[in-house]
Amino acid sequence: AGLTAERFVANPLGVSGERMYRTGDLGRWRADGVLEYVGRADDQVKIRGFRVEPGEVAAVLLAHEAVAQAAVVAREDRPGDKRLVGYVVPVNGRDVDAAELRHFLVKRLPRHMVPSAVVVLEALPITPNGKLDQRALPAPAATAVEPGGRAPRSVQEELLCGIFAELLGLPSVGIDDDFFALGGHSLLAARLISRIRSTFGAELGIRDLFDASTVVGVAEKLKEGRPARPALVAGERPEVLPLSFAQQRLWFLDQLEGASATYNSPFAFRLHGSVDVEALRAAIGDVVGRHEALRTVYPAVDGQPRQLVLPAQDVQVPFTVVEYGSDTLDEAVRGAAFTPFDLSTDLPVRVVLFRLGEGESVLVVTLHHIASDGWSMEPLWEGVASAYRARLAGVAPEWSPLPVQYADYTLWQQGLLGGVLDQQLSYWSGVLRDAPQEVALPLDRPRSGVASRAGGLVEFGLDAGLHAELEGLARRHGVTLFMVLHAGLAALLSRLGAGTDIPIGTVVAGRSDEALDELVGFFVNTLVLRTDVSGAPTFGELLDRVRDTDLAAFTHQDLPFERLVEELNPVRSASVHPLFQVMLVLQNNNEGSLQLPGITLESETFDTAPARFDLNFAFTEAWAADGTPGGIQVELQYAADLFDHGTVEVLGRRLGSLLTAMVADPEQLVGSVEVLVGGERELVVSGWGGGGGPVPAGTVSGLFGEQVVRAPGAVAVVDGDRRLSYGELDVLSDRMAARLVESGLERGGLVGVCLGRGADLVVALLGVLKAGGGYTLLDPEFPRERSALVVAEAGVGLVVSSSVLRGSVEGLAECVVWVDEEWEPAAGGVVPSVV
Repeated sequence: AGLTAERFVANPLGVSGERMYRTGDLGRWRADGVLEYVGRADDQVKIRGFRVEPGEVAAVLLAHEAVAQAAVVAREDRPGDKRLVGYVVPVNGRDVDAAELRHFLVKRLPRHMVPSAVVVLEALPITPNGKLDQRALPAPAATAVEPGGRAPRSVQEELLCGIFAELLGLPSVGIDDDFFALGGHSLLAARLISRIRSTFGAELGIRDLFDASTVVGVAEKLKEGRPARPALVAGERPEVLPLSFAQQRLWFLDQLEGASATYNSPFAFRLHGSVDVEALRAAIGDVVGRHEALRTVYPAVDGQPRQLVLPAQDVQVPFTVVEYGSDTLDEAVRGAAFTPFDLSTDLPVRVVLFRLGEGESVLVVTLHHIASDGWSMEPLWEGVASAYRARLAGVAPEWSPLPVQYADYTLWQQGLLGGVLDQQLSYWSGVLRDAPQEVALPLDRPRSGVASRAGGLVEFGLDAGLHAELEGLARRHGVTLFMVLHAGLAALLSRLGAGTDIPIGTVVAGRSDEALDELVGFFVNTLVLRTDVSGAPTFGELLDRVRDTDLAAFTHQDLPFERLVEELNPVRSASVHPLFQVMLVLQNNNEGSLQLPGITLESETFDTAPARFDLNFAFTEAWAADGTPGGIQVELQYAADLFDHGTVEVLGRRLGSLLTAMVADPEQLVGSVEVLVGGERELVVSGWGGGGGPVPAGTVSGLFGEQVVRAPGAVAVVDGDRRLSYGELDVLSDRMAARLVESGLERGGLVGVCLGRGADLVVALLGVLKAGGGYTLLDPEFPRERSALVVAEAGVGLVVSSSVLRGSVEGLAECVVWVDEEWEPAAGGVVPSVV
């Protein structure tokens, strides 16, 4: 039926009911009036996981003024290497350059639809039946750049090709190859922009790279000639070194919370093999001497903190060796990892080596976040490994001097922001104006006044198949994997009651200059991604919104989060993180690993590290040996004050289920996707729903009235010491119905009910039904912004609540009915009977 409807379509030029036959042949009108056949429009092929209609590609080729005929086919001249090849016949008297035609296609088609080669022919081979003879089409000649891209034509393009290839880990890149299609992501994009800045002295924005992500596209953007920001170089230092903006916030939180391990960054390794303790001690000292951030303390003078860099020769790194049994090892390791630092006097790094026996030990390295970030781990571990090898040989490590130190970055950052601060502050102030102060999450417990920071960890994985499908979805929609995960998480939170305006936090590397690549320090910046899920979007539409949101955020990533919080001045709370409470991170930077000669190391995790956010989703990609997606590991850290472990486990399963549905049909509505998992649907329908038994005919209020007649004195509601019989409940709910009608409720109107669990809630709900209305429940624990959003979107004009909730309810709707206030019907008023 579907194929018939597709092939036999209404004739717009004929009489009513007349049909036309659509053959699927692709043709074009020539200038002389001849209709010329050029191929089939429905010969769909699959190329690298994408379904492509070659006829669509041929139609774009035919749009070129110098092309008279065109055909596109899928060839597999080498086993396993299927690719699109275009064939064209030029207009009489015109010369056609194959590379120019391919560039023409790159500008008009998604990357996966661009043929890897275009071949120019004098004529297309035709079978005796007048069809294209695909077997007679010649194979394209081999090109110098795979897969079919053009080689660089200028020194600038050659340099760009080299930078692309180096960052992507590829042997070569053509000028038409797409950075993101070849594996690029947002962190690599930041490094690419930094390399372009230092190489060409020109500025390129993250949106520029998304809009023109090929070498030739970047070269065109560079012609716009925007001057690069000043390069980071070492310079003179003032007597008092200020903290960076990011460090200022951590220092302030440290002062506010007192002795706390919230921002400890511990790493534990189980070592199998003989450790040379003195060589390892010396190696740690070498690395601390190399990176000033690891030998900086933060004393305060007149209440103002400063960086005090200690001379390398005067520093003794805390390195403790403990002979230990295995009975209480976990507790001892946790103690070493989460002992607080005194930032004013302690080095922000310490080491404990637990020796368990012959050839067995556990190494715990703890850093404070004020001196390190995720990117720092690669230069840190590589430095320790190379220094350890040197010390084993009896010599000091030989390193090239670092071009800059963290203090140089701090001074450069302050000078840099003088030029961009106002513009970026204006952007963020506009974007986050009236944003929710607190996102509604499915908490197991209400917040206390002060968060304990106790945390828990749930780990789960997305398999290789789903990983590949998520990557494919990202490519088809012109987004990154991070953006797909962002859209999926926002959709899930919205479905779980967070509303349609959802701020989610993320971090960027903050290493916007090439000189910072090998430096240990705290450079990351936090961004707020305000996600719009309103208007019943499809997943595809949500991806488009997320792409715009994320690109704009990354373009304005220089403004320190601390400065933004200071400007917006949200309501401060010791239990609520400002501006967002859910963090999303895709760990696609290379964190490196510690490798010591003669020793096998196994990393150990901490499942109860302090929680900095309500929920922190950290995704890490894995890759198979052949470079194909190998799955995504997810570490979901949660605030134990708010969530039970089981709740967060189910949350992870819901996310995996939603992402699976998302890749299966990106055009389905976000609001239509099933978020129940396992046997939850059966539990809701059959278990909580009473086992699926027969439902008597009638309305709820009508059935209730029948029960009142049968047993008016029977107990209907028990609320602590308070009991209501069916007769009493009938009278109270009648009075509530009358109050609602007198307050303006019309049949079919919607009432917001904001009450805790208890007898008053039952009275209110039954009263709404008796008055002919419907209700939506407003949880008294909801933030006021969340309740206001529900009231506005549902069109609620009347709210029922209790006077003890007056402060959070007043003003939500035009009228509020208080269940605990005395009321008498107006003169002539009628208490309605059961409706």
